[in-house]
Amino acid sequence: MKILETVKDFDQKGVVLTIGNFDGVHLGHIEILSIAKKLAEQKKTSLAAMTFDPHPAYSLHPQKSPEVLTPLVLKTLLLAECGIDYLFVLKSSWEFLRLSPQEFVEEFLIKTIRPSIVVEGTNFNFGCRRSGNVGTLQQFGKENGFEVKVVPTKQIEVSAGTLTISSTAVRQMISDGNVADAAIALARPYRLAGHIVSGQGRGRQLGFPTANMNPMKQIIPAEGVYAGSVEIGQSDEEVCSSMNRTPSVFSIGRPKNYGNSGPLMIEAHLLTKNVGDLYGKWMAMDFVNRLRDRQVFKTDISLMAQITKDCERARQILGC
Repeated sequence: MKILETVKDFDQKGVVLTIGNFDGVHLGHIEILSIAKKLAEQKKTSLAAMTFDPHPAYSLHPQKSPEVLTPLVLKTLLLAECGIDYLFVLKSSWEFLRLSPQEFVEEFLIKTIRPSIVVEGTNFNFGCRRSGNVGTLQQFGKENGFEVKVVPTKQIEVSAGTLTISSTAVRQMISDGNVADAAIALARPYRLAGHIVSGQGRGRQLGFPTANMNPMKQIIPAEGVYAGSVEIGQSDEEVCSSMNRTPSVFSIGRPKNYGNSGPLMIEAHLLTKNVGDLYGKWMAMDFVNRLRDRQVFKTDISLMAQITKDCERARQILGC
């Protein structure tokens, strides 16, 4: 996959194009990309995708913008797995966000990319204040010689019933700690990545050493204890692409034992021996299932007993 930061001088005429934020690269996105790929193969042309960094809402209202599911490094890798040939990563500037739907189509489709087909979901919006929709795009297509393929929304069965997949729905699942349903919607466990930093050392004192994470700008699951796996590497790209999973137990929360409180701590206890020195490295945490809420323990013995139970249950869930 070739990554481009501009549409200027793009010389692949007649490509199949899809446009979106693709945050999460969830099953709905995968459906759109799969259909777009098949159309590209039928027309014997390339598949191109256009995304934006940062999310346009961040440029308009930073304090109200949605939290990120997939930082750009991870989103790029996931999109590459979907068979995209060209990925346009456009910066969300004020000038860009002021474009009307017609100006957007003229600037990015008619003058430059010149696609043969544009593939979008039913909820696609574009242009200033999201004033353009798939109907608008279809009209522009008729006037300018490109076809618009509209893909219906994707529905799945989760614990609460039938769900229409969207990035907003996945964000809510993760905020609620419902990582098992999020994994269904994403077709993979939710992955949180960041630097490994020094912690308070409490886990090591209790016989359960942990790797503490300073995460990238991503949505963090609700406070609690989880079963999952980790990837360890030297860079964000390495841990986002790695598949060398180590079964682990995660703890997210503020240190409440003994009446204390403090900053949010994100910790992983690796269910393996000879972990080695991890400080300064990168870590990705894949959330498989929620084990329990955070609790307050009056003694170290009761805390250690519960952690032992957590590890045993995690091993059962992870099959290790």
